[in-house]
Amino acid sequence: MIDAHGIGGQADLPIPLQLAVSGAVAALVLSFTVLVVAWRRPRYAGPDGVAGGRPAPDLLSRVVLSRGMRIALRVIGFVVFAYTVATAVFGIDELTNPFFGIVYIWLWVAVPVASVLLGPVWKAISPVRTITELLSRATGGDPEQGIREYPEWLGLWPGAIGLYAFVWLELVFENRDSLADVRLWFTVYVAVMLVGGAVFGSRFHERADPFEVYSTLVSRLSPWAVVDGRVVLRSPLANLATTPPLPGLVAVIGVMFGSTAFDSFSGSIFWLKWVYDAPVHAWVMYNLGLLAFCAAASLLFALGSSLTPVGPELRRSELPRLLAHSMVPIISAYIVAHYLTFLVDYGWQTVARASDPFGKGWDILGTASLTPGYWFSYHPTLLATVKVLAVVAGHVTAAVLAHDRAIRLLPAKHQINGQLPLLFTMVGFTAGGLYLLFSA
Repeated sequence: MIDAHGIGGQADLPIPLQLAVSGAVAALVLSFTVLVVAWRRPRYAGPDGVAGGRPAPDLLSRVVLSRGMRIALRVIGFVVFAYTVATAVFGIDELTNPFFGIVYIWLWVAVPVASVLLGPVWKAISPVRTITELLSRATGGDPEQGIREYPEWLGLWPGAIGLYAFVWLELVFENRDSLADVRLWFTVYVAVMLVGGAVFGSRFHERADPFEVYSTLVSRLSPWAVVDGRVVLRSPLANLATTPPLPGLVAVIGVMFGSTAFDSFSGSIFWLKWVYDAPVHAWVMYNLGLLAFCAAASLLFALGSSLTPVGPELRRSELPRLLAHSMVPIISAYIVAHYLTFLVDYGWQTVARASDPFGKGWDILGTASLTPGYWFSYHPTLLATVKVLAVVAGHVTAAVLAHDRAIRLLPAKHQINGQLPLLFTMVGFTAGGLYLLFSA
């Protein structure tokens, strides 16, 4: 289960891989050409601007933002957390333990997917936020402020490091299916979050909790936002345009995109042969491979973003952070392309196993008889088509966002040629991503 990320091989494609890559690249280039001609003025707010939106119905806004809803979501999150702790402490050390499905499927895949649809789900249900708030109120403190101010220069760097630590656990660590080792990882995670929350308040969770950073980032693709204490409906692209360009944002993007690419690449015949023939231990090769992919994704994006002339009021070094939000649709697309069957089949299987958390033959939730249908496995052509369309749609949407931000930031005489380096980078990401996705 842990290795089955729902990756289809090249045989799944209804068309040759070369044609799929060519079509995707052509769609991206054509989209850029249309944008240059038809999209000459910025339509979305800058990172510090207000995007506006259409107010949601008053009843919906009151219910969503009510204290009762907030408490209910926190209770749900804490109950699932307590159940997960019970499976981690008292469950059997086998992959049938639902703890692994909760961690690798529900938390890592289902929460981001739900966030794209509904908003920042993990922030709403986060058990570490709940525990921090309860402890702070019990000691007379302020859970929002903590006892020290969070250093602004840190930005999202702690979140990027936490994300890297998790993808390392998932993709590199040899004992990722060991209950004791995964339990230890999450024990350290909870401890760091509680200490950091006590010291720096809620700002620490916003920028250092890897799951909240991930969930909140992709949630900007949802059509929901809260503006001036009210729920509003607005374009997902307008939502994304308000992403704060914090330090470490490019590193977060690089970890998410690079780790997904490495996950696909590590299943290729080329990689497996290379690891087998290498003079060092396979574990070293996997560590180096993951680090190289994440670093390369960050550096290539930063390079493609900054290779353009700018005006006197802007430095080139600021461009990668100001354009990093354009990569979020690509990351979200790869969630669908990379994890679709993993989420559907093994997520459903986790629901079944949750009825018997301790391997006693129980059926406490009444779901033990549920079995995955493996529907996509019987429709490989549809699966491959969904993957290609998701990747193409993600990259085209990214091009739209990058173009809109570029014409806001770049001098008029460089608004077209200044985008070419980033366009070439996205073309490389498109071709490379499809090749890795379908050749593994």
